[in-house]
Amino acid sequence: MRRRGLTFLLAACGTALFWALDLPLPFLFGPMAFCLAGALAHLPLQGFGQISVGARTILGVAVGASITPEVIAQLPRMALSVSLVPVFIAVIALVGVPFFRKFWGFDAPTAYYAAMPGGLQDMVIFGTEAGGDPRALSLVHATRVLIIVTVAPFFLSHFYGAELSNPIGAPVADLPWYELAIMAVAAVLGWKGGERLGLFGASILGPMIVTAALSLSGIIHFRPPAEAILAAQFFIGCGIGVHFLGVTWKELTRIVSAGIAYVLVLAVLAAGFSGLVTVLGLGERVPAFLAFAPGGQAEMTVLAIVTGADLGFVITHHLTRIVLVIVGAPVVAKILTRRRTD
Repeated sequence: MRRRGLTFLLAACGTALFWALDLPLPFLFGPMAFCLAGALAHLPLQGFGQISVGARTILGVAVGASITPEVIAQLPRMALSVSLVPVFIAVIALVGVPFFRKFWGFDAPTAYYAAMPGGLQDMVIFGTEAGGDPRALSLVHATRVLIIVTVAPFFLSHFYGAELSNPIGAPVADLPWYELAIMAVAAVLGWKGGERLGLFGASILGPMIVTAALSLSGIIHFRPPAEAILAAQFFIGCGIGVHFLGVTWKELTRIVSAGIAYVLVLAVLAAGFSGLVTVLGLGERVPAFLAFAPGGQAEMTVLAIVTGADLGFVITHHLTRIVLVIVGAPVVAKILTRRRTD
């Protein structure tokens, strides 16, 4: 409890400072920056466990509430750009695996799962089962998410002219109490129900599915209140920073450096595909950028909300990417395992 109390206090100080300096996304970047600094300074920090996981349900509800009949009607329009996602993943694999193998000396399972732009927890679990290095995988993916979440807002505001001030939701006092209650129930049922069914990303996808059904049936008409989305940003920021707890100088110079270098490779590939989508007229610039940015699903959802981008477009592409990576992971794991035993 003391470790988590220190973490909360540090994150709150970061939020207050970023707010006072009028910096973008203070509830996300404040906790992330201060917890990262505390982790690298080897302070006795501790993540918030199930509280952080539960905070992600808020984003699932926000996405689900944004899925309306109008969004469903636009799905055929997204088909061509979504079809580029498998090509995007294939190019990442062809470039990323040799990058980690030849330049950084990673073994085959670690190189593959470090290269794949899937969820952090999923890639660590699958990679470990395939014989990869869990510490290396964890640090590479945490570095990827950290840098992309940090740099993406700068690109959005300076190169795309996007404002990061879109209202994230109405104040809790302005929303009907019964819709708040329905959203809370949808969050818990979707989360826990998704876990029991073995749904990947259950904390986001479960609430999203349940809330989307409620939105499409006309039962709910609002996104979660602004206060709830700010709380989700706070715990997500803490989680990213705390993930670097216990990093040694050797890991910092080798594994984290590999992660930083790989982000540059991913940035070039993502820019190419998002630019192609824009040039072909398959999507607008900001949604296309967010759709192919290989960051975490939760973090990209936050950026889509604050920029006012098409949530349906962004999430559809990220879900496609994650599903393809997750489905392909066990197959690749078997191939890698078979090669090691031959």
